[in-house]
Amino acid sequence: MSKSEVFIGSLDQGTTSTRFIIYDGNARPIGSHQVEFTQFYPEAGWVEHDPMEILESVRICIAKALDKATADGHNVDNGLNAIGLTNQRETTVVWSKTTGCPLYNAIVWMDVRTSSICRKLEKELPGGRTHFVETSGLPISTYFSALKLLWLLDNVDAVKEAVDAGDALFGTIDTWLIWNLTGGVGNGLHVTDVSNAARTMLMNLKTLDWDTSTLEILGIPAEILPKIVSNAEIIGNIAKGWPVPGIPIAGCLGDQHAAMLGQACRRGEAKSTYGTGAFILLNTGEEIVPSNHGLLSTLAFKLGPEAPTNYALEGSIAIAGAAVQWLRDSLGIIKSASEIEELASQVESTGGVYFVPAFNGLFAPWWRDDARGVCIGITRFTNKAHIARAVLESMCFQVKDVLDSMHKDAGEKGEVKNEKGEFLLRVDGGATVNDLLMQIQADLLGNPVVRPADIETTALGAAYAAGLAVGVWTEEEIFSSGEKMEKATIFHPILREEQRKKKVDSWCKAVSRTFDLADLSL
Repeated sequence: MSKSEVFIGSLDQGTTSTRFIIYDGNARPIGSHQVEFTQFYPEAGWVEHDPMEILESVRICIAKALDKATADGHNVDNGLNAIGLTNQRETTVVWSKTTGCPLYNAIVWMDVRTSSICRKLEKELPGGRTHFVETSGLPISTYFSALKLLWLLDNVDAVKEAVDAGDALFGTIDTWLIWNLTGGVGNGLHVTDVSNAARTMLMNLKTLDWDTSTLEILGIPAEILPKIVSNAEIIGNIAKGWPVPGIPIAGCLGDQHAAMLGQACRRGEAKSTYGTGAFILLNTGEEIVPSNHGLLSTLAFKLGPEAPTNYALEGSIAIAGAAVQWLRDSLGIIKSASEIEELASQVESTGGVYFVPAFNGLFAPWWRDDARGVCIGITRFTNKAHIARAVLESMCFQVKDVLDSMHKDAGEKGEVKNEKGEFLLRVDGGATVNDLLMQIQADLLGNPVVRPADIETTALGAAYAAGLAVGVWTEEEIFSSGEKMEKATIFHPILREEQRKKKVDSWCKAVSRTFDLADLSL
């Protein structure tokens, strides 16, 4: 079969939107559709999604992407060879297996309602925050699914009753989608993949299975948990009633792991994805590298049931692109996200303004859920262009904080450098279209930043996994980076070292001002 007759679908279910992209056998996108969906904020620090609205967005995106590919002359009528799936991680859903209905809205990864549960566990368990790090690689934090599940069990009667009656199913968004795509009530497959399971705090990183001691400590029944599969294998076929019935779902990865695969990150290579948040992962190969600098040990990917497991160090930043949305939606400083580059370019610097977007606390490497956002260094000279530039810088400073921690944890041996001795950061995600942002990132790192020709590497990674499982691509084809690097844009640092150091010192001062502000009175 020629590559032009091969089609792989990629379902990318993100935090603010769903998209479906169809790739041909040369991994070129030939049709796509994207739909935004509602963000619910019932209380300060709470963020929810409607799982049924997400399902509907999936249905629309698949149908419209197929229509667009057909209209452009691609013969997708014969069907897709496979579908890969990638999703926002940690977001938690519990639903009834007999009705198929969610028992509560999905609690989103950035939601902080579980902070009191976290404090309680930290006090009760030996080792406090780090009690589960040995097994799961993760500290106790509002971020992870297990804590969200505990909140649902404690606070939602319908969830508790369904669990007691044996009618409850728990899952992250991948699990919810696969269960529905494969038939739902009576037929749906209740599965998750190793990368999503690694983000629940319930999976043992070494055994790649649910950790029985963790389940016992937290009082979570194993029966409600999905089966764990690899990232690239045929999971099941799409049921009737969906736009592509009979097509195998053959790949599944959490969004950051999919981006890592889409960027073809081998051992010692790192990528940063700029979306609602920013997520930096360094592939540490088949070794679990523990972090002493505020990072997470997690899975990179496992490309088949018998394939070796690649692990990673990860630093997660809660607010990146979301700060630009805040400028647009809450302050009205810009009308669209794309305007920020032009506005920020109107000034040469931030004029001494530093902005730390700790809206819901700070993730890696600080892990302070008592932090709140600050904007400091404001004078009468400050204008909206300075604020806009400070917002862009805040994204880049946070990425630098994480990479500095990675270099300390992984050491010199843990990084691949180019012939000039430079560490290259691969970047992707919607915000990377902003050339100013990418230049600031290179300047603050003091290292080159590499932006691929196709910045939607999350969707591409899910397509790669599915294509690998059904024999469309080999690992060698996926990881051959020569051609990809030729088409990439590389941003080289131009900021002087002493300037960089001064700016970093000022940033650290600004971050320290955000701590212990969560209980400021209304």
